[in-house]
Amino acid sequence: MAIIGVPILGLFSIVALTSLQESWAIKEDHVIIQAEFYMTPGSSGEFMFDFDGDEIFHVDMEKKETIWRLEEFGHFASFEAQGALANIAVGKSNLEIMIKRSNHTPNMNVPPEVTVFPNNPVELGEPNILICFIDKFSPPAINVTWLQNGKPVTTGVSETVFLPRKDYLFRKFYYLPFLPSAEDVYDCQVEHWGLDEPLLKHWEFEAQTPLPETTENVVCALGLVVGLVGIIVGTIFIIKGVRRGSAAERPGPL
Repeated sequence: MAIIGVPILGLFSIVALTSLQESWAIKEDHVIIQAEFYMTPGSSGEFMFDFDGDEIFHVDMEKKETIWRLEEFGHFASFEAQGALANIAVGKSNLEIMIKRSNHTPNMNVPPEVTVFPNNPVELGEPNILICFIDKFSPPAINVTWLQNGKPVTTGVSETVFLPRKDYLFRKFYYLPFLPSAEDVYDCQVEHWGLDEPLLKHWEFEAQTPLPETTENVVCALGLVVGLVGIIVGTIFIIKGVRRGSAAERPGPL
């Protein structure tokens, strides 16, 4: 188990990661991570379980209930949210001690890396989902706004919780359902203490440029030449093989 206290520009957080590695795995290792953090000011925290990089569940601190990433998980497993709340309370107490011991010394923020991509191959007029993947950042506090043609979009948007990384940084996914159009452009606007200004990652539909007719002709000609060469070489080998076979069968002098 690793515990890290990180004072960051007036915001202090404590992060705990517990890894349970499956030693019985034959072909590859599987890791379950219990991740929790608490931050102040703001008094926010998170408690979740992760399996090989995917969320199993997290605990909603306000509703005080367990939220399964897939509803089916809750049919054969259970987790008492009160246990997570108790852990967060301990984390809060530990953080207060660590803030005093560090003399409120701030650390550098780690700015995020941002990528925007569609969930499926894009076809105009066919429903799809834009994904904004935010990676390698700390602390786990971030603001994200989807923009369509420069205007904020909130309908249908969703997000994951903060997902832990082995280097104690975080990653997070944001989702925007959309109907691809040649006229619309989209941006994922990210705000984080590690950035001097909001970061915009742009996405718009780009039609695949068809090959020019001359290029297609060249490709076809090359394919034809390669095919003819293969036929000729194959025929030569067949003739040589037949000749060798005939020579081997011819009887020698008595």
